[in-house]
Amino acid sequence: MEPKKIFLNGLLLPLFLVAASASAEVVVIVSASSAITRLTHEQVTRIFLGKTDTFPNGSHVVPIDQSEGNAARDEFYSKVAKKNSSQLAAYWAKIIFTGDGRPPNLLGSNVAVRNAVADNPNVIGYIDKSAVDSSVRVILEP
Repeated sequence: MEPKKIFLNGLLLPLFLVAASASAEVVVIVSASSAITRLTHEQVTRIFLGKTDTFPNGSHVVPIDQSEGNAARDEFYSKVAKKNSSQLAAYWAKIIFTGDGRPPNLLGSNVAVRNAVADNPNVIGYIDKSAVDSSVRVILEP
């Protein structure tokens, strides 16, 4: 193989591997003690876009978001709300400007979200599937 091709392959393969590993398999979770056992894409979207503040059973819901640039966040909004990061930022800018709502609170990692959700049956979040444990219940696999 030519030295130029070896050099390019040596650069491209690690980039491909990083891109592949950056993809998350996201799941939507609630506390294991929550009465909620399943939600639809539409119900989850409405909660995370601030269009409702209750679960279908009427109990108050508190959505927890992950930090911008997080692979789980990007996958979640892409699959569930059908929005990329730019569309999401524009959406919240408009909602905040008009005083019609505010975005979910942010936590920085899968573990932080899982712990917050586990501690409160009214909290909903999303994490990488690999971070699920018995303290939370998966209610949607987008």
